[in-house]
Amino acid sequence: MCGIFGVSAPRMSSVLEDLYLGLYALQHRGQESAGIAWLDGKGNLELQKGMGLVHACLNQEELAKERTKCAIGHVRYSTAGESNIINAQPLHATYSKGQIAVAHNGNITNARALKRDLESRGAIFQSTTDTEVILHLMAHEQSLSPIDALVKSLSKLRGAFSIIAIIEGRLVAARDPWGFRPLVIGKRDDVYYVASESCALDIVNADFVRDVAPGEIVIIEEGKLESLNMPVKAERHFRCSFEYVYLARPDSVIDDKSVYDVRFKLGQRLACTCPCSEGELVLGMPDSGTIGALGYASKSKLPFEMAVVKNRYVGRTFIQPTQRVRSLGVQIKLNPIKGLIKGKSIVVVDDSIVRGTTSKMAVKFLRDAGAMRVHLRIASPPVKFPCLYGIDTPTSSDLAAAKMDVEALRDYVGADSLCFLDVSDLVCSVGLPEEELCTACFSGLYLKE
Repeated sequence: MCGIFGVSAPRMSSVLEDLYLGLYALQHRGQESAGIAWLDGKGNLELQKGMGLVHACLNQEELAKERTKCAIGHVRYSTAGESNIINAQPLHATYSKGQIAVAHNGNITNARALKRDLESRGAIFQSTTDTEVILHLMAHEQSLSPIDALVKSLSKLRGAFSIIAIIEGRLVAARDPWGFRPLVIGKRDDVYYVASESCALDIVNADFVRDVAPGEIVIIEEGKLESLNMPVKAERHFRCSFEYVYLARPDSVIDDKSVYDVRFKLGQRLACTCPCSEGELVLGMPDSGTIGALGYASKSKLPFEMAVVKNRYVGRTFIQPTQRVRSLGVQIKLNPIKGLIKGKSIVVVDDSIVRGTTSKMAVKFLRDAGAMRVHLRIASPPVKFPCLYGIDTPTSSDLAAAKMDVEALRDYVGADSLCFLDVSDLVCSVGLPEEELCTACFSGLYLKE
């Protein structure tokens, strides 16, 4: 999971600060590295990137002084390739047709096979990220223009790839034919923006224009937008349902569906599917479980309390790169309000159980705070299968629900009861047809390649 943000202005402008703000709004999508690439006044690519959060990697004061017509940025959470500076994006290259910079969100599932083939033909890779395959595929299409080389290269990829690139001085955006990862277009006056989520458009006061369609390539230059289609026919779409469950910010709209509304409906369905007769109050695990808890409370007629307080200066525990950091993160991230919990039978709503770390520790600290009973309600189905498309659950051995049935998992996390939604409840809550959604992490139904 990563976040990408691009900007195209019709004239040299101070838009790099917009890029900084856009990446800041997408920080929840990646906390390992951040970077930007832009064209200077002479048409040369400039880059700035580093390890860590946006404010630590990028110099906002310096960027505010720069002027450019085209720029892209990236925040990274590694799912393919190690967590180090050589894999920080955007990646860039200079070849016979000019300079290229590219930033990518997703996982290219046939990247290894493509890399082996490219290396057999003399390609030398500088990073271990799957994104670099795109650059080498383009470089091997010497007879084509850079845009045509990109189209042909993308048609060889399988899996999830929402990308933005600087090619021939133009901002180029593309979304894989299956639509795994979101990508949106915005506009403020005569400046165009492309972002992973619509919440990043809000921070730069841009109006939402539309989603990039699955299989679409958008070329933006001097205030004009051109659309091309990849020559790959998808039998069905695979929009990621986990974006709505956890990954995206609740103030985003993905493929015309409000993330907030979806999570509220998930909570309401959870109250119908998994009622709790002895519950006295409902609380949500901040932040992604809070909206589901509001939905649960509204449907069950139980009172809702903000009984768990989040330390706002601690990042997401699920997307921390090691188990030890995840465990420590949970300990310092959440703190219960004992006066609201003590002696009560509480219903705790969370968005999902992935590795089980957060849930186990949360149940423990709620009991330590005096909860008489802890009933855990999960506003998604059990995550039983690894994601191949850009979420860091590479093997079933990492997934609690893949190793245990519901009762064993309840014992493991220490709850008095545990209940999940069904896949059908999830699909209905999102409001898209089942053949438009990827539920592979819940159902094991992957894209057939």
